[in-house]
Amino acid sequence: MSFFKKLNEHVLTQPVLEINLNRLIENYELLRKIISPAIPSAVVKDDAYGIGAKIVSKTLYERAGCRHFWVAHALEAERIVDDLPEATIYVLQGVGEDNIELFRKYKFTPVISSPEMFDFWKKHEIKEVKPVIHIETGLNRLGFRENELKKLSNKDLQMFSLVMSHLACADEKDHFMNQHQLERFKALKEKYFKGLPATLSASDGAFLGEDFCFDMVRLGAAMYGINTAPYRENQMKNLICLKAPVLQISDLNKGEFVGYSATYRANTKRKIAILSIGYGDGLPRSLSNVGKVFFKALGKWSEARVLGRVSMDNLICDVTNVDNLKVGDFGYLIMDDYTLDDIARDAGTISYEIMSRIGKNTRYARKYILNAR
Repeated sequence: MSFFKKLNEHVLTQPVLEINLNRLIENYELLRKIISPAIPSAVVKDDAYGIGAKIVSKTLYERAGCRHFWVAHALEAERIVDDLPEATIYVLQGVGEDNIELFRKYKFTPVISSPEMFDFWKKHEIKEVKPVIHIETGLNRLGFRENELKKLSNKDLQMFSLVMSHLACADEKDHFMNQHQLERFKALKEKYFKGLPATLSASDGAFLGEDFCFDMVRLGAAMYGINTAPYRENQMKNLICLKAPVLQISDLNKGEFVGYSATYRANTKRKIAILSIGYGDGLPRSLSNVGKVFFKALGKWSEARVLGRVSMDNLICDVTNVDNLKVGDFGYLIMDDYTLDDIARDAGTISYEIMSRIGKNTRYARKYILNAR
């Protein structure tokens, strides 16, 4: 029996996560134009923000011509390397005793962020690999400080293939930190890495203008449809559709309570629907009594409010004003008209967290959408 027949027969009890890879490619291509002539690279760490690093990397490699990928750990790089025979894979957390053998085997490119890591690299140097050096420009996270750069010899400085840093406030176009970090990056690059290719910006920096793009931009959240430049209309297309089947529809009498801790009490008679999704599926518990679910019947969308506490496997919503709803119908929690950014706002968190928590959850019936060539 096909997936779609199961859906139409309303026999599913699992929530469903649909990921549109056609839109991933479209977003990548649009970002490529925005940052041109800089090289686009794809950030696929944390399992491509939960979407699936292996299929995302393979799709971008084969369909969009991407040849540069960023992961956090060498183990993440190992999971995608077989599908990317001519790509460079950069490892942001760097190299150490726990992963040096993977660098030797696969020739991954480490990002060196501290003098201690650089000392380790020099002792275990892989001749075919030239690492990236990460310099600190204002975020005060990973990266060489200038007093540490001063101690590097000319021979040391020539060991690197790329110099990088990371912006702290690029999602706020007029924040003073953007110009501060840009000037700091340019000054350090001119002083210590003149002529070396550079990358300063991730997705949010891509919208700050050509000065911030340098030779390469690290495309992550925007490529996945998240609005990383909230001061402007989101140009990216939504990739995610999250929906869950209705397991039961019941009447709720006036004065009755809903859910754990009885945090909602009906002031009039209501109709409620119980959906097969909860915080065990990665849904934030902070959506309790504030979240939204959308239902479509007879071509019309209706909005329903989450009632009571989100529990591990279920949430309850008010469907009093939803017409023609049946057990087995789907409630939509993320879609084109209510995106990751919208649900994150209502949950009091960020889109990145929602995407990572949902995407890596194993309880979904997962479906990828990708047109044949």
